[in-house]
Amino acid sequence: MPESSAPRPEGRGDYRRFVPINTRWSDNDIYGHVNNVQYYSYFDSAVNRMLIEAGVLDIHRGETIAFVVESACSYFRPLAFPDGLEVGIRVARLGRSSVRYELAIFRDGDDTACAAGVFVHVYVARATNRSVAIPEATRGLLQTLVA
Repeated sequence: MPESSAPRPEGRGDYRRFVPINTRWSDNDIYGHVNNVQYYSYFDSAVNRMLIEAGVLDIHRGETIAFVVESACSYFRPLAFPDGLEVGIRVARLGRSSVRYELAIFRDGDDTACAAGVFVHVYVARATNRSVAIPEATRGLLQTLVA
């Protein structure tokens, strides 16, 4: 039988930065666990929170913004409210105008990811929606996350 190429959960040591996320009652679906679409929200929230807290993203007045152009998620173990979570972040590829994040969601206290995914941002000028180079301050932060 051929070896499986399915993603496998990684550990905390594989990620460079962690952002806490709180599950909400409304994240659970009828099956009693966090619905799959919420994981993308956790990825988006973690990346943007990190950028805002680092002072490299002004969501209201910044000249450059980042659009999500690709995302994916693999699920390993279910989560449910009221789990506390941490999203591990690393950068897999840093281009001129784009960055490919690899992310993993860990339940507080767990060393093995419950889910893992990718999230690609392309930087654009807010006024034109045209691709621009990643701002230097942002690039500096992202370089610290390169795996």
